[in-house]
Amino acid sequence: MTEKTQKPPIRVKMKIGDIEFEIESQEDQLQAAVDRILATVTEHMKTASLTERQAPSPRAETCKGVIQKLWEENWFSQPRGLSEVHSEMARRGFHYDRTAVAHALIDLVKDGILTREGKPRRYQYAQKRPPP
Repeated sequence: MTEKTQKPPIRVKMKIGDIEFEIESQEDQLQAAVDRILATVTEHMKTASLTERQAPSPRAETCKGVIQKLWEENWFSQPRGLSEVHSEMARRGFHYDRTAVAHALIDLVKDGILTREGKPRRYQYAQKRPPP
């Protein structure tokens, strides 16, 4: 009486993007199972990328847009200098060149959202009108 002892199954866990799966199979069947799952996942990801256009990341903001958000939060209720605005933006994770911040502030002054007081290189920016 010769009995063939069966090996315990092999368990494999994988994560690809937002898809996780776990396979448990005999060693001789593992490669075929992994290949089938990878083919299915690849096809799913192709289909998903065509049908589900991702919205742009909320972090993709224009310099002017970030400053407008500060205005909407009443951050400009007291006058602020360029360096204060630049520092606050950096603190929130938006790292723009100081000249870009200065240009965006001027644009918002022209748009009638902010007002500018003081002398060149020492301007203070404040809300001209409160946010809606």
